[in-house]
Amino acid sequence: MSEQTPRINARYLEKFVNHTVRIVGKVTELYGDSAKIDASGTINLILTRECHMTVGNGVELVGKVQPTGDVKVLSSWDLGPDVDYNIADAVVDATHRYKDLFYDV
Repeated sequence: MSEQTPRINARYLEKFVNHTVRIVGKVTELYGDSAKIDASGTINLILTRECHMTVGNGVELVGKVQPTGDVKVLSSWDLGPDVDYNIADAVVDATHRYKDLFYDV
């Protein structure tokens, strides 16, 4: 069985420290090996060389939440500029409303 990656946004970071998660957000800043995204709040990312993001575009990522609240990105996908973040937030809300179906953290 593969590792669970519950969908979260900034509101759920503290609950998932040391867990691998999946996040959709808008890239707001890039600084070489770090970035910031807006996913119903700001999330700081620690990037690898394989991460390719563009400011203003959406990104979906799988990463591990660090004790500092930053997310170390394990893999990421550029979603382009036309992302409906309301849908992403609705999926996060449903994931946690019916968490027994999605994860057991």
